[in-house]
Amino acid sequence: MSQFNFVSDLQNALIMDGETRGPAPRWKKKLEASLNGSANTTRSVLSVSYNTSFSGVQAPTKTPGKSSEGKSKKSTTTPTKTPGGGDRFIPNRAATNFELAHFLVTKDAGDKSDEENDKATTSNSNQANVQASAHKGERQKLISEVAQVGENTGGGRILCYQNKAPAAPETHNNPLKVVYSIKTPISTKSGSRYIPTTSERILDAPDFINDYYLNLMDWSGDNIVAVALGSCVYLWNASSGNIEQLTEFEEGDYAGSLSWIQEGQILAIGNSTGAVELWDCSKVKRLRVMDGHSARVGSLAWNSFLVSSGSRDGTIIHHDVRSREHKISSLAGHTQEVCGLKWSTDFKYLASGGNDNLVNVWALASSGVGTASEPLHKFNEHQAAVRALAWCPWQPSTLASGGGTADRCIKFWNVNNGSLMKSVDSKSQVCSLLFSRHYKELISAHGFANNQLTIWKYPTMVKQADLTGHTSRVLQMAMSPDGSTVISAGADETLRLWNCFAPDPLASKKAAATANSKAKNSVFRQSIR
Repeated sequence: MSQFNFVSDLQNALIMDGETRGPAPRWKKKLEASLNGSANTTRSVLSVSYNTSFSGVQAPTKTPGKSSEGKSKKSTTTPTKTPGGGDRFIPNRAATNFELAHFLVTKDAGDKSDEENDKATTSNSNQANVQASAHKGERQKLISEVAQVGENTGGGRILCYQNKAPAAPETHNNPLKVVYSIKTPISTKSGSRYIPTTSERILDAPDFINDYYLNLMDWSGDNIVAVALGSCVYLWNASSGNIEQLTEFEEGDYAGSLSWIQEGQILAIGNSTGAVELWDCSKVKRLRVMDGHSARVGSLAWNSFLVSSGSRDGTIIHHDVRSREHKISSLAGHTQEVCGLKWSTDFKYLASGGNDNLVNVWALASSGVGTASEPLHKFNEHQAAVRALAWCPWQPSTLASGGGTADRCIKFWNVNNGSLMKSVDSKSQVCSLLFSRHYKELISAHGFANNQLTIWKYPTMVKQADLTGHTSRVLQMAMSPDGSTVISAGADETLRLWNCFAPDPLASKKAAATANSKAKNSVFRQSIR
């Protein structure tokens, strides 16, 4: 059968459909024009796939390549992400052979028995179904021959797309770009890491003293949290959950500050009488009492065998716990209560903050024990008491300080040259600051109005997350030995644990192994007198 005879058969079949009323549909006019105008080409024959008048052949839908026998059959070539930009591929219809594609997808239909081919298909709402089983075998044979010719001549292309989609304008911002990303690595640079904003655990802390100038909680390297509640000091083992009372002061007295030695279970307690007590928590035994202050001790900081204490009398005393004559020197750099005290990570500087709005930086003494008697720097830019102090672990010369209600600022200082590097208004009272050891981030504890913990990106100080839950100001923070968890103590008499610095799971486990291999006992315990 010639191609022209087949075209004539198509026209006759259209007449046999019984659609003689009214003008012909647009798709039928287009089909007839295509058949009459290009009958001498191979593609004019394949355009029969657009005619819904024939059994087993369906009009094209929005998705080329769908089978009329079952919608579950799809073309094996589906568009993917556009390389180099854009949101989708644009088909090049001029180079696409939809007719051949339709045949290849539905060629299994030709294997059906004659009985199945003679069955009438269900009519649709627009046109009646036609029994065309007599001509189906001839059509399938002819299409098969044409398809074979096309494949032999290299014309078997089913779908054709442009080599590269046009690039999007420079001003275009695709909000769904992350959907097309093949890999989304856990990267702190992109700020894409997940930060839980709710506390992992809540502990009751009845009688926790609501005093901005005291430091009533610390977390040891042995994973034990010491906290002062009223006139008592308690130890909470974060590994086992056991709670133990360490000591209870006489009526009217209380602990004003707590600080663990770097290694071991030696706890320093500054009390309301102006003395500093040393306790061996493994034996629940007080080792010694070191006096020297005339008022309560509200801040403590360890440097190996040296413990520094800050008092309401405005002085700072260095105590050598190895010596019977423990008092090495006394520093008089503040005129009011010393409420913040921190040694730098390399132990070359001591930072002190006071109720006189001052931040003093003291350099290590030439002897290597204690500090110089005069401060290296005096920073007076804060407008309120400075209690929150934190040294950057990867930049030992960088100090962060936070001011009280009248100031609300977090400031960063370069202690090498005494310059102010950055100041950020946190919008609320700053009670405590901590640097993360796993990420270049800083966490701050705040008071009214939100009583939240805020995680900042450093050094840009872009806010990463707010951790909410406390109903009163957050007075104190401490970090777990592995650096992944922060515990906060609030004036609402609760302790909350936040797993906000969980390390990258792909990171090396060397640090954890090193931490577990450390000696559990302090090398100075035997030398404390």
